[in-house]
Amino acid sequence: MTRYRYTHTLAIALMAAMSLVGCSSGQETPDTTAQKAENKIPIDTALRSRLKDFAERPRPAGKFAFHVYDITAEKTVYGHNEDMSLPSASCMKLLSGVAGLHLMGCNYQYSTALYTRGTCKADGVWEGDIAFRAGLDPQLMPADLTPFAKTLRQKGVKRVSGRIIVDLTITDPVQSEQHWYPWDLSFSRYGLLYKGAPRVMKHLKAALRAQGIAVADSQMVLGRTTRNFQCRYVHRLPIDEVVKRMWKNSSNTQATSMLYTIGHRANRKAHPVSAGVAYLRHFLQQELGLKDSTLVIHDGCGLCTHNRLSPRALTAILEYGYADSGIRSSLERNLSIAGVDGTLAREMGSSKLRGKIRAKTGTLSHPYGISSLAGLCEGSNGHVLAFAIMDSEMSVLDARVLQRKLCEALVK
Repeated sequence: MTRYRYTHTLAIALMAAMSLVGCSSGQETPDTTAQKAENKIPIDTALRSRLKDFAERPRPAGKFAFHVYDITAEKTVYGHNEDMSLPSASCMKLLSGVAGLHLMGCNYQYSTALYTRGTCKADGVWEGDIAFRAGLDPQLMPADLTPFAKTLRQKGVKRVSGRIIVDLTITDPVQSEQHWYPWDLSFSRYGLLYKGAPRVMKHLKAALRAQGIAVADSQMVLGRTTRNFQCRYVHRLPIDEVVKRMWKNSSNTQATSMLYTIGHRANRKAHPVSAGVAYLRHFLQQELGLKDSTLVIHDGCGLCTHNRLSPRALTAILEYGYADSGIRSSLERNLSIAGVDGTLAREMGSSKLRGKIRAKTGTLSHPYGISSLAGLCEGSNGHVLAFAIMDSEMSVLDARVLQRKLCEALVK
């Protein structure tokens, strides 16, 4: 999307203006003047005609809805059943990703660190305690514990006299959401920190022993890292790496970890899943102004068939993200590109569409066909378009044909 030729800061100004409703003097401000000037940008009427024709064509039986929004002109181009709430499938990851980037910040980094308290004696005995402090890094695997152990070995540590404190943000393993189908998600693919305290302690012991550091099972304890510890080693993961796998590769494990991250930041007193879902609902209502009670959120990844979003909700999420320069960059980098990579690598690879569509796919084949596509493209008039098409109760193959035809109409 590097060819986009417009900047879109008006959405931020609009939100600020809305917050002042009720205390305004009634005089026209520079912001409202700019708003009126911006709103004079016309939409592509030929595109509107093509979309109307697309909506009226015969199609397979099933539920069908789409919405196309011109971000440049700040107007809807065309919608068909755009407020119908339908199963979102993995397009739910657009909501959790944009909300997570908004809440945490686009520069947020997951950190996992090794701390020490005490001194190393000449015989290699560490007189004191060691602490392993872990956040919610979803990509940390057992092999990634080796540098932590090597850090101690390089300081001459062969044995620890005190405790090895394992300081975890969550201690219980990830549980299935009640409506997930068991074959949809392999729990073995979750990062180590999502598999529960016993697994973390087991692999940490193994990493230390592999470096020649003697560790007794009784020394491994759950606890907290206090201020008198000194940090020795930090492993970091940028949030963008998580978003990339969520959007481009549609990773359910990474999206679930984002929900945990959101929940832990939003309310540390509640379970991160319930707190994360509550924040996503808050984000829809307060940040996007979508108060429709038919919009339903059960998870952050879209596996639950009870999730409900609408095409208008999906384009609103994209519009909101595009108004923020950091989130916009993430959308441009991390959405799948038609015919090039991610879940669209083998879709829409014709000369008409290849490289011209950046979008998030969503597919569930049960209990009936569910298929969604939402993303960004540049229209034939150079305007940035946000679009979403949602289908259910029809063949996924038929739904993908409809998605392709919509995209062809957008870039014609």
